[in-house]
Amino acid sequence: MFVRKVRVEYDNAGVPAPVPLKWLDNFSMRSFTNDQIFDDTLPVADGVMEIGLRVPMELLEDRLTDWFRRKGYLGATSKLRLTELQKLLS
Repeated sequence: MFVRKVRVEYDNAGVPAPVPLKWLDNFSMRSFTNDQIFDDTLPVADGVMEIGLRVPMELLEDRLTDWFRRKGYLGATSKLRLTELQKLLS
C-alpha cells in the first residue's frame, strides 16, 4: 500500500526544514482529515511519509498546507515542499 516515499519540508525563516513527525501524525489521523484517500499515508520520521499510489502529490500538499495553517504550525506566508524520494516497489 505505501509504495512511495516523500520528503515533506517547510520554510523555517528562509531555511528548508523537515516537517516534525508530530505534525505529520496529526494530519494522518482519519478522524481529522475525514478523507479516505489519506488513509494511504504513513508518517515514518521527521519530514518523511510513505504514501500509496492513489494519493495525488498536489492534493496532499494542498491539504497538508491547509491543515498545518489551521493548527497554527505553519505561518500564512510559509510554504511546504513535497519531494518524491523513491517508489518502494519496482
